[in-house]
Amino acid sequence: MNVDELVRDSLRDQAEGQPPAAPGLADRVLGLRRRRRTRRLVSTAAAVAAVVVVSVAVPMLDSGGTRDVRPADVTEPNRTVAHPDQSPPSDLIAAGRTALAAYYGTVPVAQSAQTAVATRTYWLLNPVTKKYVKTTKWSWVAVAPGLRTAAVLEQHLPVRRIGLLDLASGEVERWIQVDHAVGGLAFSRDGRELVATTYSENPDLRPIPKKLKGGGEVTVETPSHRTGFYVIEVASGKASRWSQVGAGGGPGAPDMINTRQDFAFSRDGGLVWSGMPMDPGYQYYDRDGTPVKPPADAKYRRWYVEAGLSPDGRLLAGDFAGSKYKTSSWILDPRTGGRITETHGQQLLAWASDDSLVAWDIGKDGNEYHQRLVLVTLDSDKVVPLSDFRSTKDDTLGRWDPVFADR
Repeated sequence: MNVDELVRDSLRDQAEGQPPAAPGLADRVLGLRRRRRTRRLVSTAAAVAAVVVVSVAVPMLDSGGTRDVRPADVTEPNRTVAHPDQSPPSDLIAAGRTALAAYYGTVPVAQSAQTAVATRTYWLLNPVTKKYVKTTKWSWVAVAPGLRTAAVLEQHLPVRRIGLLDLASGEVERWIQVDHAVGGLAFSRDGRELVATTYSENPDLRPIPKKLKGGGEVTVETPSHRTGFYVIEVASGKASRWSQVGAGGGPGAPDMINTRQDFAFSRDGGLVWSGMPMDPGYQYYDRDGTPVKPPADAKYRRWYVEAGLSPDGRLLAGDFAGSKYKTSSWILDPRTGGRITETHGQQLLAWASDDSLVAWDIGKDGNEYHQRLVLVTLDSDKVVPLSDFRSTKDDTLGRWDPVFADR
């Protein structure tokens, strides 16, 4: 067996049902939870749902204006665009306020006999043609609300410049230089700011587990090399003072985070936060990097449940439930953590409206790794397929992962 085959076979064992930017603890936790739950059959209905949308305009790169030249399929409210025969998708997928802005596949690329880098290939939505376009230029892509601009990082992380990419032309309009190397990016809700997570080494570097005779393996844990973050104003490209926040996260915080543990903005943009694999499951900071208490509506949020708070802030997407349905998830009260209802969906990915979400869900075959994108509505058995099922094969085209953004 050559090195590439060893890398693929070893890292596949660590993969989860719906791999993130890089395989990690959250995915293994989700996989275990799914397997532990009692399951029932899930009913699906191929109906088209109308949902409410809030359109978000993003500052233009040149002048800070809000002139909107996107086509109707991207901007039109109440429009669900589904392609249940496509996986991976080639044409725009959208529901309500959200759209599939990009997707990526991840494959391990051997660096040595001991290590490999989880390397991404992206397909980015061109808002004019409404097609997804393949690119291998970028190691990380964050799409701004409005689907016109993406923040990108080149390959071989961490890097010392951030590109602002025009999604229609595919050209980088501006580069933002930074002193501390960056490995991850996230936009604020209004698209006016970026939080850039800094690392001293590549956060996607992984050890290759050593196979043991007779079965089993030994894996050497990789420490995190996160160093801090910048807050960057998109229109001007001006970066704030670098805030140093190491792997331990500050005084009193457990010295344990995943190898990649990126920062994001709080809902109102006033704070910066990251998840952590230990209770309470998050760390919040002010913009200077000082640890602070979480907002009242964030105490029960889990970083691996991507949907987060509903647009109106009344509901919180929760963890896997599997009680009423074979695959389902909880909807929680964000201030108390109490369970409000249970909805279809194996994993909740993005809110389409105040009462509907885009989720991964499985088919009648019951294979938890054979998933497709669906639109689910709270307190309803209506499930609208948005894409075809993704493959269970751990390769670039098979296990594609979505990137959503408000349209």
